[in-house]
Amino acid sequence: MPENKKLVSVIVPVYNEQESLPFLMPRLLSAMEGMNRPFEIIFVNDGSRDNSLRMLYSFHEANPKAVRIIDFNGNFGQHMAIMAGFDHSRGEIVITLDADLQNPPEEIPRIVEKIDAGHDVVGTIRQNRQDPKFRKMASRIVNSITNRITGLQLNDYGCMLRGYRRDIVNIINQSFESTTFIPALAQKFAVNPVEIPVMHSEREHGTSKYSFFRLIRLNFDLMTGFSLYPLQAVTMIGMAVSILSFLFVLFLLLRRLVVGPEAEGVFTLLNINFFLMGITMSCVGIIGEYIGRIYSEVRKRPRYVIRREWDIND
Repeated sequence: MPENKKLVSVIVPVYNEQESLPFLMPRLLSAMEGMNRPFEIIFVNDGSRDNSLRMLYSFHEANPKAVRIIDFNGNFGQHMAIMAGFDHSRGEIVITLDADLQNPPEEIPRIVEKIDAGHDVVGTIRQNRQDPKFRKMASRIVNSITNRITGLQLNDYGCMLRGYRRDIVNIINQSFESTTFIPALAQKFAVNPVEIPVMHSEREHGTSKYSFFRLIRLNFDLMTGFSLYPLQAVTMIGMAVSILSFLFVLFLLLRRLVVGPEAEGVFTLLNINFFLMGITMSCVGIIGEYIGRIYSEVRKRPRYVIRREWDIND
């Protein structure tokens, strides 16, 4: 197939998006048809409990050659939905897109153009983000910390509007991790990645599926899945605390010999004790995150379970 006619696969994970889907489909279809090249749109229904699946089936009936559906037997998460899309996609260029329309489908041709130019991974940076100030500030902090810990250089980990060349998708498919963070995984394997700015819109339909706790858990997966730095930091903290504790014991011993026994400073010692207990509990928690990942991998459970697929022949 000529270079400018490579098949483009668009993967859209869907979880309770019945409000957004009627607005998403015409814009996405228009953007893809405007490129004048073959394409497929793969919707992955991630255990939606509303009418999302019914809407997706209507899209498939209206465009059986362009729209495919993968229906999960439960909720396995956004990244596992994308992994299923990767496993079943046929395109030489693969695009991931959220269903909430915060990232406009009209940006897809720009991503495809970058891959045609020779880039194997195209990341995106949201411009003029229409999110609450707290979330934008937290995102900047997390992006900075994550880059330092993982050694990657991504400016926006949270934007899922991204493009991947087929060879990168194949490598990701060979990584049988039960929990992973796809943008970071692709960046690890990329030879010629690039990031481009894209527009960002306020969510007009439905509500965000990422709670504060879920975002924290996702970032723990990101940090523990791509670096041993947290464990090494725990070791360094333990060594530093041990040295400081030993020096403090020497100080108290010398003070007792010079000044004599004293009853003052009881609350100070309690304060220090609580502080050390907090450090200990944090260290145990970080170690627990790594043990939990090992436990998840050892169980060898399937990353996702597909109930049914609707393809061109259905």
